[in-house]
Amino acid sequence: MTESKIAVIGAGQMGNGIAHVFAQSGFPVTMIDVAQAALDRGKSTIEKNLDRQVKKGTIDAAAKDATLGRIATSTSTANAGDAALVVEAATENRDLKFRIFGDLDRAAPNAILATNTSSISITEIAAKTTRPEKVIGMHFMNPVPVMQLVEVIRGLATSDETTRTTLELAKAVGKTPVEVNDYPGFVANRILMPMINEAVYCLMEGVGTPEAIDTVMKLGMNHPMGPLALADLIGLDTCLAILEVLQGGLGDPKYRPCPLLRKYVAAGWLGRKSGRGFYTYAS
Repeated sequence: MTESKIAVIGAGQMGNGIAHVFAQSGFPVTMIDVAQAALDRGKSTIEKNLDRQVKKGTIDAAAKDATLGRIATSTSTANAGDAALVVEAATENRDLKFRIFGDLDRAAPNAILATNTSSISITEIAAKTTRPEKVIGMHFMNPVPVMQLVEVIRGLATSDETTRTTLELAKAVGKTPVEVNDYPGFVANRILMPMINEAVYCLMEGVGTPEAIDTVMKLGMNHPMGPLALADLIGLDTCLAILEVLQGGLGDPKYRPCPLLRKYVAAGWLGRKSGRGFYTYAS
């Protein structure tokens, strides 16, 4: 199975993490992004994360070099043509993903087309291709090299064979796949995002400081990270996009994004990636 070629669309936080785990598990990977600078940053991030693994003793220097040697980069989806699996990990934007899957349908005619979307309908994405039976959700958790879960989401037309192969590939990179069906937010974000949103409401209404809210959830509910710190890690723009999908797809006002979350995103306070969100981060 490790002879199967993998293409990853997007070299950002999720994309480079997905490329990392496939390459470390022995798969040849092509990481594709429209910007060469993004590819350079993504490859550098992978190298830094591998260095961290070497320092911890979980891999040796030879394994690090072999992993990096399996990762090629490209600015063209044409280089996904011989992939057995393509994992799209672009920004959480419906129209962008629709365009990418239209391109991939032509560029990678034999591949399973997977999306790392955290909330957008797999069925809708699949409808932009001529082979919806080979389109599936493969939602990795952040940070990808560390987190074990992969939500595997079947669209309305996804075939049993596509699902079986995707589950096997997730296991082959050391992940625990969980099969779920195609509803807004799937399982992970349908539960997580309302909690984060309620934490933002607590902050907006002056119930507590960010530190107080997060400490309550860490020490009182045994969460490893508080919801506001987690939102900063995910990206506040991503949290807002997911909540909008939940509200639009399910039509329930309980998913209405908190006005303070909208305000932070409008200000460009997106969390760790921008240096400021609910907390401030050193550059």
